[in-house]
Amino acid sequence: MPLFEIRPDAFDVELALAYATPRNVTGAPIYRRSGAYLHAAARPLFERAIELAATLGYRLKVFDAFRPAEAQWRLWEAVPNAEFLADPRRGSPHSRGVAIDLTLIDRSGVELDMGTAFDDFSPLAHHGAAAVSPQALRHRSLLLGLMTAAGWDCYLKEWWHYQMFDPRRFPLLSDSAAGTGLMT
Repeated sequence: MPLFEIRPDAFDVELALAYATPRNVTGAPIYRRSGAYLHAAARPLFERAIELAATLGYRLKVFDAFRPAEAQWRLWEAVPNAEFLADPRRGSPHSRGVAIDLTLIDRSGVELDMGTAFDDFSPLAHHGAAAVSPQALRHRSLLLGLMTAAGWDCYLKEWWHYQMFDPRRFPLLSDSAAGTGLMT
C-alpha cells in the first residue's frame, strides 16, 4: 500500500479529523472511522514540517489528509463549489494521498488564531485575506513559511491546505484500493 498512517504515537501531531465527525461542511460524518493517511512519498515532507514546527515551539493539528475518491464525491454533492473543493471528476490531491489540511497549535494544544475555522468556504479563508486580524495573518504566514520550507505547495484560497507539487503524477485512490477502511 502506498499510504502510511499518521498516528500521534508515531508522529508528534494532534488529530482532529473533521470528516469523521458531523463537525464539517456537510453536517454529517463522511468517514465511518477516524484515520489519517498520506502517500509514502509525502512522508519526508510531513516529517520535516513537524520538525520545523517543533523548532518554533509549535505542533501540527491535522484536520484531513488522504480522502478516498468516494468521500470527495460526498463532499462535492453537499457543496459543489469548485473554488474550495476539487471536482471529483478531475480528482483531488487529497484523493491521491498527497494533500493535508492542518493548522498550528502551541505546546498546550491551543490552536493559533488563523482568522477562520477549517473549511470556512469564504474569501476570508484565502491566505492573503486582509479582513482577518494582523495576528491571524502572521499565524497564516508562519504556517505557510514552515510548510513551504518543508517542501509543500499551498492552495492560496485555503490557509489550511498543503499538497505535494505536481499531485496529478499520483493515481486517484478509492477506499478499497487504498485499503484504509475509512468508508466501509
